[in-house]
Amino acid sequence: MNISRGLRALTSATCLAALLASPALAAPKANGTPAPAAKAQTVPALPPAMLQPPIGQLQPANGANVPALPNLLTPTQTAAPAPLPGSDLAYSAYQSGFYITAALEAIKRVNAGTDPAALTLLGELYARGFGVPYDPQKAGDYYRRAAGLGDTNAMFALGMMALTGQGIVQNDAAAARWFQDAASKGHGSAAYNLGLLYMQGRGVNAEMRSAAQWFRTAADAGVPDAEYALAVLLREGNGVVPDRITALRLMREAALQDHVTAQVELAIATFNGDGVMKDEAAAAALFRKAALAGNAIAQNRYARLLSAGRGAPQDKTTAAAWHLLAKMRGLNDTYLDEMVASLPAEDRQKAAAIARKWAATTADAKMTAALP
Repeated sequence: MNISRGLRALTSATCLAALLASPALAAPKANGTPAPAAKAQTVPALPPAMLQPPIGQLQPANGANVPALPNLLTPTQTAAPAPLPGSDLAYSAYQSGFYITAALEAIKRVNAGTDPAALTLLGELYARGFGVPYDPQKAGDYYRRAAGLGDTNAMFALGMMALTGQGIVQNDAAAARWFQDAASKGHGSAAYNLGLLYMQGRGVNAEMRSAAQWFRTAADAGVPDAEYALAVLLREGNGVVPDRITALRLMREAALQDHVTAQVELAIATFNGDGVMKDEAAAAALFRKAALAGNAIAQNRYARLLSAGRGAPQDKTTAAAWHLLAKMRGLNDTYLDEMVASLPAEDRQKAAAIARKWAATTADAKMTAALP
């Protein structure tokens, strides 16, 4: 496997983790298996019309007006690139968890001549303390050498270091410059991060038009978070001319790449027939997929559909289980509380058992303990 393409997959998974703490941006779980329990969500109260079947118009997801940020993934969660001709022992060893071997192979390549990808791999190893002592300063040195040779993954990594202050002085402006250097050479995640910096005015002047331009660059590179972010801006006409057709196309592309918030948004639009053909069954399938990924809003909306038999066969017991899971994540619903209370005791116990089983698959055991 090619070391440069492999590290692109690795470093692009660490998109702008420092901005996760920003109160201006939502940070839902974007992908993967059910997420751990989180702090209670400030979901707007549902209007009275939502409290009784038929369901009517579903409400937008909380945080729908701002792009969602990606999660910080570990190397083992990063998908390996497609095999390329030839053998790349250093990267293969890295992907297999043989970090000392990866370091030794990368050092051989660096000593043999100019090899920016090997320098970047060494930077990653020192930045993470894999197979070598954790040393962010040494990591930065390797990244700078690789960046000087044009490696965009190294530029991206230096941008992250500048943003977080890891190994170097924290500097938003320097982070923006590194991201721009990488983005201008086609690094999609760097383009997305640069768009976020323009959106927040960190290291650059706040400018939604520039944010939208960089989101577009990243979306063209297939970054799902950027596809979702640009879709939101196009839908709202924020920094761009409103274009709901393109917004829906991008939302669909992000949803197909398992961007959970995009799946929820697309499900709502599909259920309501908002800009797309109304299809309650397709909406229910999208809600279910996002619910399985741990999104509380999707769990709540899917529970409502099941309770009313809209888009899927009516199943109040399973609806109750989804409601319990959403409730554990802080999303309360008076109508569903009443629906659960109306069930026979046997069905309530069955729903709790189902929810307990699903919750046990998450990383947060507290969630299981909190279920009835």
